[in-house]
Amino acid sequence: MYISKKILISIIIPIYNAEKHLNRCLNSIINQSHENIEILCINDGSQDGSHDILKQYSHKDNRIKIFTQKNLGPATARNIGLKNAKAEYIMFCDADDKFEYNMCEELLGNLIKQDVDVVMCNTISHNKKGESYINRIGS
Repeated sequence: MYISKKILISIIIPIYNAEKHLNRCLNSIINQSHENIEILCINDGSQDGSHDILKQYSHKDNRIKIFTQKNLGPATARNIGLKNAKAEYIMFCDADDKFEYNMCEELLGNLIKQDVDVVMCNTISHNKKGESYINRIGS
């Protein structure tokens, strides 16, 4: 199924003291196969270098929008993102997540093909020992 590259997706990322993972997260999003995205980064009162990393990325990629608030938690940060999102389609990402290269394209394709309001996908987690395991939807 052909999915128009013109369809805009808003990706909302609440960020709190995430400098350790933020580069990996942002790189995985800005390099998506579906490029028509806006990336709404809500700095939730970070006390580390997260804000500096966000500024660096926003200077390189105009799809990145930064919003700053005092630390009010991820739910409030996501709501700030929702209020500022311009797209019909919304994705949420945590600052320590990494998207696969075609994740936006695949999820959007399934959303349209199945004619549904919400799509979800499995995730891969890593424990402190470095072991990986799949979190399956519905498990």
